[in-house]
Amino acid sequence: MFKIKLEGGKTMEVEESMYWHTTAHILAQAVKRLFPNYKLTIGPSIENGFYYDFDVEKPFTEEDIAKLEEEMKKIIKEDLELERFELPREEAIKLMNDREEPYKVELIKDLPEGEVISFYKQGEFVDLCRGPHLPSTGKVKAVKLLSSSSSYWRGDETKQTLQRIYGISFPKQSQLDEYLFMIEEAKKRDHRKLGKELDLFFFDETAPGMAYWLPKGFKMMNILIDFWRKEHEKRGYQEFSGPQLNSSSLWKTSGHWDHYKEDMFVLTDTDGNEQALKPMNCPNSIKVYQTKLRSYKDLPLRFNDVDVIHRNEKSGQLNGLFRVRMFRQDDSHNYIMESQIKDEIKDILEIAKKFYDIFGLEFMLTLSTRPKDYMGEISLWEKAEANLREVLDEICGKDNYRVNEGDGAFYGPKIDIKMKDCLGREWQMGTVQVDFQLPLRFNLSYIDKEGEKKTPIMIHRALFGSFERFIGIITEHFAGAFPTWLAPVQVKILPITDKQLEYSKKVQEQLNEKGIRVELDERQEKLGYKIREAQMSKVPYILVIGDKEIEKNSVGVRARKEGDIGKMSVEDFITRIEEEIENYTL
Repeated sequence: MFKIKLEGGKTMEVEESMYWHTTAHILAQAVKRLFPNYKLTIGPSIENGFYYDFDVEKPFTEEDIAKLEEEMKKIIKEDLELERFELPREEAIKLMNDREEPYKVELIKDLPEGEVISFYKQGEFVDLCRGPHLPSTGKVKAVKLLSSSSSYWRGDETKQTLQRIYGISFPKQSQLDEYLFMIEEAKKRDHRKLGKELDLFFFDETAPGMAYWLPKGFKMMNILIDFWRKEHEKRGYQEFSGPQLNSSSLWKTSGHWDHYKEDMFVLTDTDGNEQALKPMNCPNSIKVYQTKLRSYKDLPLRFNDVDVIHRNEKSGQLNGLFRVRMFRQDDSHNYIMESQIKDEIKDILEIAKKFYDIFGLEFMLTLSTRPKDYMGEISLWEKAEANLREVLDEICGKDNYRVNEGDGAFYGPKIDIKMKDCLGREWQMGTVQVDFQLPLRFNLSYIDKEGEKKTPIMIHRALFGSFERFIGIITEHFAGAFPTWLAPVQVKILPITDKQLEYSKKVQEQLNEKGIRVELDERQEKLGYKIREAQMSKVPYILVIGDKEIEKNSVGVRARKEGDIGKMSVEDFITRIEEEIENYTL
């Protein structure tokens, strides 16, 4: 919420969306003043700011953007009142035709019969809009246009190409300055940029949305998976692996064929049968459950896996590791009795807390309820939602979690885990989903205490979300300076000259024997150059070795955080780094 000042010194709180939507209208007015022939389309508020799409004669230049920003500031200074008015359909169409705005005419014609058709006027500018808006343009105090790009009318690639301008605004200049600083900081931390600089991963046009993991990046991936695996083994989880490709019959039974097919990679085999690369692991987990007759004594039964899965994301939505077509989900499907729902979810959230605490990440919980495209009986949905609410009420308190109506999976409601990074950005991470539907569709059963067959409840859960996305997020969170336990290279050894090479190799062997990941820089370069390169690679420790270090059987230690911390024996250094790793992951 933003606070704005009113007449007489009073203040009122307004939604960010209202503030940014009003600023979008100010942008559109500025465009019409400077480029009268350009046509208006739509200009909504978005998660961070606003945009407006225009049908233009030529793309906006940086000079155009600067002029538009100045014109917006003039409109703000004019403090134009925003006046709402309504018109009957034919009059509304005539108004927009008279103003030569064909896209607005199309939008009006597409409105259902009986729909209220409203406009907002500020000075000479009029726009078709539901609102609401700020009382006047002067309530916007600080504005910045951020970028421009091409777009399509109504998001359809077959329709007219448009030009989109993105912007942001705030009630105070200090808020805008803080936001722009965060954007610049985010650019420095961009995981795609750091992925190349640190030799972690890259993308290639031959496989859009599918990362190539370089040795250092894949080492880190495996460290993270090993940590995840050990923590789950302690808690009775059993890891399995299943096929990448399944017959359409499996996906039809699960409901994915009807509810998710457009996001799947569908293939046809030599016999003409349809198959699909798995976008989810749940049906394969169910197949594992079905290999034996299960008893109530077996439950909870927790099957976890890190198989590669594929989702046919649209090319325009791909975004580094954040949105990919191939990834490894840190999945588990837990089979339980109804009486175990509450305890099982609490246990899952305790694991999530440990994982996020290790990385210094705050997280919030959101209840996502039944979507429009749901499967199964409403009574089961209501029961599942009630179970989740009860757990969240107990863990968070009734007013300390969000409810996202209609955002559940098609087979069940869920608790979404959202985290904040060091820049205050919020990310969708893990999820915990209660599913009464798939066990029924696959006829799953267990034998209860009385010897009768009962249907288990299935909990789908992922904590990191996917290893790819999580690595992308923590790359930006740590700006590539990963904690020592996770860093693909923990130590870099820099001999000053070739004379120290033999001793340096012995130190390398000692560290390797202790499982410490180490690289030896044997190049005949100046020490200062090698130190700078090691620092740019964000390695946690640099060991400098000269004649004095050899004489005293020691190493010169430079820590990423503290800088030069002096000489110490190899044994003392090993103790230091081992204790640091142990304390971090406890």
